[in-house]
This record gives sequence, structure tokens and C-alpha cells, in this order.
Amino acid sequence: MIYHLLYPLHTAISFFNVFRYITFRTIFASITALVICLVFGKWMIQALQDMQIGQQIRDDGPQSHLTKKGTPTMGGILIIFAVVISTLIWTNLSNVYVWLVLLVTVGFGLIGFVDDYKKLAGKSAKGVSGRKRLVGEVIIALFVGIILYLKPGFNSQITIPFFKTVLPDLGWGYVALSTFIIVGAANAVNLTDGLDGLAIGPIIICFATYILFAYFAGNVKASSYLQIVHVSGAGELAVFCGALVGAGLGFLWFNTYPAEVFMGDVGSLSLGGALGTVAIITKQEILLAIVGGIFVVETFSVIFQVGYFKMTGGKRILRMAPLHHHFELKGWAEPKVIVRFWIISILLALMAISTLKLR
Repeated sequence: MIYHLLYPLHTAISFFNVFRYITFRTIFASITALVICLVFGKWMIQALQDMQIGQQIRDDGPQSHLTKKGTPTMGGILIIFAVVISTLIWTNLSNVYVWLVLLVTVGFGLIGFVDDYKKLAGKSAKGVSGRKRLVGEVIIALFVGIILYLKPGFNSQITIPFFKTVLPDLGWGYVALSTFIIVGAANAVNLTDGLDGLAIGPIIICFATYILFAYFAGNVKASSYLQIVHVSGAGELAVFCGALVGAGLGFLWFNTYPAEVFMGDVGSLSLGGALGTVAIITKQEILLAIVGGIFVVETFSVIFQVGYFKMTGGKRILRMAPLHHHFELKGWAEPKVIVRFWIISILLALMAISTLKLR
């Protein structure tokens, strides 16, 4: 919005030329989203408390979590609000990629909202059935995948980390891959969201990393120098990622241990879906497995635990899945689990960034 209102004035006043720079708008998108969360955070927490929108806790979870019952949840609404407003203010709204990533953010957020509402209405940790939720996610992700595949100039090649010249073209198979990545990322973040600040920390780190990837992919000279796929217009997603980093920091202000509010499925599904979409558009879809390695490990810990349990008739690999619960039951204090997972996320992000030169 500001881009469209103020940048055209640069012909009369040179100062307004600054609004064409993605770096400038990314910084202020982040600041705007952060301020929105800080300003409205306390008000929203109070509103959630007044409406008795409190977290439902699994009966089979760690006993230490029982004290969290009733903590306001669905705080992801605040993140989505801050991200959408900040993005609309600072991005070039004629960019189709911006609208696609906003569609996923809001669409997956609505699915999470319904899931959270059902949990609250039923006063249990069970919401919408996994099958119904998955169908909704697949429909949105499939739509985005088809739009990208049909968009002129967007190719269906995938980028393999560490190999510059290996660019297999999947054709229509790219739509299936895109759908899998968006849905998979959404549910991986959802599984990770189990401790105070555990999910939002790696989310901030991931989107900060994809600010770089989006900027480089959208810049002709940078993409040529780094020998990565150039995606015309992808640079605008750096502004969206910046907004999400700012909103994530603002939410973390209230979500850090001991949490005053949880993001709920409305937050985890929307953020994960948005992360997967950005990874696809920037042509760093496979690299997401490294950048978001924490989410991948958490997901596989559940898959292996359930599979091993069924195959062995009740035996377990971990004391409890997802993985963060295993460490809790081993005696690690909750803040220690959280911060160590953040440290690992930072290391994984640095490793992913290094692949830009190791290809």
C-alpha cells in the first residue's frame, strides 16, 4: 500500500525512491509487525481470558504440563493479523507470489481456527478429525501448486542442495511435490508446537533465512553469481518473511517461558504452510529440510514412535513423542529443551545458507 502510494512520488521528490528497495521495506515490515503484536498482545490475551479460550492439555502428556491448562490459546490470530497488515502495507501488491503466500497463511489459519474452536467447544485435546483437516490443507496447497505450475516463467525444476547443475524437471509432478511440502511443513510445525516458545523460535530463524533466499532468487545479479534459479518477483517475499520475523518476535514476547498465550493450531498451521509456500516459490524447496530440520526431526520422531509401537506390540523408541517430550521426561527443564532446540535451529540455518556457495 505504502509502496503504491509513495514510490510514484520519487519523480518529484528523490527521497521517495527509497520505497523501491526491498531491503528497506523488509526492515520496516518487520518493525511494523513487531509493533502491532506488542501493542495488541496484552489486549488480545485479556480478551481470550474473558472469553475463556484456554488450552486443553493431553491427559497422557508430561505431568508438568497440567499446570498450563487454561492458558489462553489461539494467539496465532495475532500473528496472522500482524503479518497480513504489515505485508499489505509494505509489499508490491501487484505481485502474485505475495497473494499466494497470504492465501496459504489465512487459509491454513482458518483450518487451524476451526480445529481450535472444536477443541474448546468439546473441552478436550481432540478437534477436527485428522482426515478432514488434511483434506482442507491439500485443497489449498493443490490450488497454489497448480497456479505456480501454470504461471508463465515459473519452471517445474527442483533445486538439489550442493549440486548446481542438477535441476530435475518434474513436470506436473511438481504440483504434487508442492502440495506435499506445504502440507508437510504445516503439520511439522504443528507437531513441534508443544512447549513455550519452542515452535516460534525456529519459525523466526527459518523465515529470517528465507529473507536471504527470496532476495537472492529475485535478484538477477545475485542469483547469477550464486548460480541459483532466478525467480522474477520472488524478491517481494523477503518483505513477507520480514513481516513474519517481526510478528514472531512480537508473539515470542508473550509466548516465552512461562507462556502467557499459546499460538494454537491457528498459528502453527498457518506459519508452517506459509514457510512451505515460500520455500517452493524461491526454488529452495528441498533445502527446507535443512533450514527447518527441527520440524523434520520432530515429525519423524512421531512417525518412528508410532510405527515401532505398532510393529512391536507396545514397545517404544522414545519415552514420549514428539521428541521434545522425550527430553522433558529424561529430566531436562523445559527452558533448557527450548533454548537447545533454538541453538540447533540456528546451526541448521547457517548450514543451509552455506550451501549457496558450496553448490
